[in-house]
Amino acid sequence: MTPTLFGRWQTRILLFATVGVLVTLPFFLGLIAGKSGSIFFWILGYVAIFGIGWDALYIYIQQYRWDRDWPGAFQLLAGIWEAIFVLFLIEIVGLPGIPKPEFDLGAFALHYSLVWLAIYLGAQTLMRILFPYWRFRGGQWW
Repeated sequence: MTPTLFGRWQTRILLFATVGVLVTLPFFLGLIAGKSGSIFFWILGYVAIFGIGWDALYIYIQQYRWDRDWPGAFQLLAGIWEAIFVLFLIEIVGLPGIPKPEFDLGAFALHYSLVWLAIYLGAQTLMRILFPYWRFRGGQWW
């Protein structure tokens, strides 16, 4: 499937609003990583919002691939770059809702990794099951 920009945005928002929230909930409640609080939902929101911009860049880069497609492995690896970008913004620039004294790099790494892996797996499995024509519409589900 070669996703359109609108399809990428729809899929990202849907997966972050469902799978991302479900994975973030135990962190919010303090059941994982020993920390609790809304900081994890702030991180989830920032990754989703910044990802909308990254999707535009990914579509642009995709134009230079011979098949104009974005392999699943690239999607998984893009998570590393997006994590570094968000981490840079949190540590250097500062983001509202994420106070530096409360920020824990270990909890961030665990939370981000689990969210990104769950969203990647959701895109590769759940989206194909729940929206069978999703692949043929350039990633758009409505």
